[in-house]
Amino acid sequence: MGEYEKVQAAVEFIRSKTTLSAETGIILGTGLDKMADKIKQDIVIPYGEIPYFPVTTVEAHPGNLILGKIGEKGVVAMQGRFHLYEGYSATQISFPIRVMKTLGVRTLLESNAAGGLNPLFARGDLVAITDHINLMGENPLTGPNDERFGVRFPDMSNSYDRGLIEMAEKIALKEKIHLQKGVLVGLRGPSLETRAEYRFLRLAGADMVTMSTVPEVIAAVHLGLKVFGISVITDMCLPDALVPVSLEEIIKIANDAEPKLTKLIEKIIINLYPPPNKGEKT
Repeated sequence: MGEYEKVQAAVEFIRSKTTLSAETGIILGTGLDKMADKIKQDIVIPYGEIPYFPVTTVEAHPGNLILGKIGEKGVVAMQGRFHLYEGYSATQISFPIRVMKTLGVRTLLESNAAGGLNPLFARGDLVAITDHINLMGENPLTGPNDERFGVRFPDMSNSYDRGLIEMAEKIALKEKIHLQKGVLVGLRGPSLETRAEYRFLRLAGADMVTMSTVPEVIAAVHLGLKVFGISVITDMCLPDALVPVSLEEIIKIANDAEPKLTKLIEKIIINLYPPPNKGEKT
């Protein structure tokens, strides 16, 4: 069975559980899954029940697909994601993004925990992603291209939608949320980087480093989705001041930053796709 047919099978299963319409997709990264509590849930489906869906193996990734509403806006949220270091391919990692698109999603909101390479950042900072560097060694578009998903050579020059970044900046200013901007670099993991690797990544132009997000964004752009990405800086990766870090510390920092991230994401969703003015043709 081809990828397109697998996506259709997954969507058919989800549609058998709910008819809710969702225009916005959300991916909740490490330590950020509690944002799901803000969703007025219509249905929660464990990944393992959805045909062809991968199953997360990582601590702090519950592994549920949630369909519901934030305000009056329909959303589909991934409570946990998949990674190359778990043994999944980039194609498998991007499978849920294709499912979201087929469910009607037009905008993807990405979140992740990331290490800070920029010395102007601090632990707990929120950073809007302006661009990325793919050093994962894989691309979800490798292999035969299915035109039903997108074109063979998608343009990545506006991968992280500038209009959504500007919206986020305005919301952050109004809500008194400190929001930085930066370039994300994606590595395969699961080992954290060496001092020399951090120096290299900083010289390459990266402001933060993660083990996720990049394949999902490539797939989303291929599908024609608008993307807004945000990183929570959970540890500082400064080569000359490097200290060991544990997963427990990373999760704690992400949890502490979650309330302000949740407020920002909520406001972005509420401001997406405003209803037409009275008298305007739809």
